[in-house]
Amino acid sequence: MKVDMLTTDFLDRAVDLHDDVVGVVADDGTEYTYTEFARRVNQVSRALRDKGVERGDRVALLAPNTHYFLELQYGVNQIGAVFVPLNYRLGSEKLEYILNDCAASVLVADYDFVGKVESIRDEVPADHLIGYEADRIDGDWEDYTDLVAGYDGDPVERPEMSEDDDATINYTSGTTGDPKGVVRTHRTENWHALVLNQHMEIEDDDTYLWTLPMFHCNGWGHTYSITGTGGTHVCQRTFDPAATLRRVREYDVTFMCGAPTVLNRLIEYYGNEDGDVTTTGERDVRIATAGSAPASATIETVEDEFDWRIIHIYGLTETAPIITTSNSPRRIAEEGRGIKVNQGSETLCTDVRVVDEDGEDVPRDGETMGEVIVRGNQVMDRYLNKPEITEEAFSSRVEGYFHTGDIATMDENGMIAIQDRKKDIIISGGENISTIEVEDVLYDHPEVLKAAVIPVPSEEWGETPKAVVVPRSGDPDDPGTTEEEIISFVEDHLAGYKAPTSVDFVADLPETATGKVQKYELRNQYWGDQERRVGMQ
Repeated sequence: MKVDMLTTDFLDRAVDLHDDVVGVVADDGTEYTYTEFARRVNQVSRALRDKGVERGDRVALLAPNTHYFLELQYGVNQIGAVFVPLNYRLGSEKLEYILNDCAASVLVADYDFVGKVESIRDEVPADHLIGYEADRIDGDWEDYTDLVAGYDGDPVERPEMSEDDDATINYTSGTTGDPKGVVRTHRTENWHALVLNQHMEIEDDDTYLWTLPMFHCNGWGHTYSITGTGGTHVCQRTFDPAATLRRVREYDVTFMCGAPTVLNRLIEYYGNEDGDVTTTGERDVRIATAGSAPASATIETVEDEFDWRIIHIYGLTETAPIITTSNSPRRIAEEGRGIKVNQGSETLCTDVRVVDEDGEDVPRDGETMGEVIVRGNQVMDRYLNKPEITEEAFSSRVEGYFHTGDIATMDENGMIAIQDRKKDIIISGGENISTIEVEDVLYDHPEVLKAAVIPVPSEEWGETPKAVVVPRSGDPDDPGTTEEEIISFVEDHLAGYKAPTSVDFVADLPETATGKVQKYELRNQYWGDQERRVGMQ
């Protein structure tokens, strides 16, 4: 029997089975049961319909982690419209491009970020501009709360919808050009939430703390999975280490997500506080992390001192993101928790391969590198308005697989370890150098808080590794170590040719909203006016 898989299924189940459970805790502490939350969702849907929003129309939101982010997402989807969450770290120019690319008819913006779009309001197609706490906004914006309050919360008649209808459009960060709109259907969102539930071990008694931006891949799918399972969302507008640990204790949080930079900021705060810092409530805590692999020292601190369990996952905006995880109790028992620095093995109903330039699978020896390709029900439908790029992404080396652009190895057990992005790998004197491998060593140095390794021009080698380091002292003029010591430290752990040939100490690194270092910005600083951003071999 086939039944269409719709994103509305998740809230429907929560109301059916967990109606009196607190489903959402707002940033200010206001609590909503799932019945109360569903009524607010219905109010949103009615308000949007009165604005003329119909099936297939796009509604954009620029907001932090809030209760109204969640209610708008469901309110948009249940009337057949398409939800477009915006990255609040993007500048006005990128946001203008996105709003025009997706042809958003309605734009909802939070008072903290509305300035980014107020300056471009005449350049975007949105007919309706709605602001959260509009009295705090300079400009003519309709107030979100007043608008929604004008409608009743009775169930809304839904249009006929298909699982193949567009549900959301998530834009990439556009680090190497214009952002790309990743179109996700109701089916892909549904599949992803189911896969996520399995591998993140989500249960109906989970209390999930929002430290991950909700806009990013729809919060890695947790906007759907936590709701459908009947867990509790605890909203936190922005990440702050002290506030995060306070909420963990106050709400007895069991689960959260965060890039390695989130873990590092928590560790830094923990280490700087006088006396004991309580890191858990009454229940165990697990935290999923993605992006670059957390350093071994980071894993040890989080698991031994915080008493949290790390689950490392891997994926991209185009893949929902989760397509692999190292959350394997059997492998951890056999090999130790060191495998958590790997991205892991494929998730349920997902086909992950590592292939060479000819599209052939590389040997499962944990050493031979190739590109990660994937197919699965959670992979995106297409790039919006970009058929040629979509075609290339699904047919570059192997027809029918999405090509990630990530370089990895695969071991005998099918576990991959990302070595680099294709565009970031350093080829120095003909030798391939994984920047991730070098960065992992740098993070073991006691005076290193953050690190990024990039190629810089070299007359002798074409290009050579440079380490850009944020010292633990926080002062690049007094880093507590030296360039020579950093280089020597890496040489003690890796082959000499992999060690940085220079080190710069800086106050901070450029990062995306999800904590990924924007290496292209660093490369631009060192390659100047050269036509290429790679060295000639």
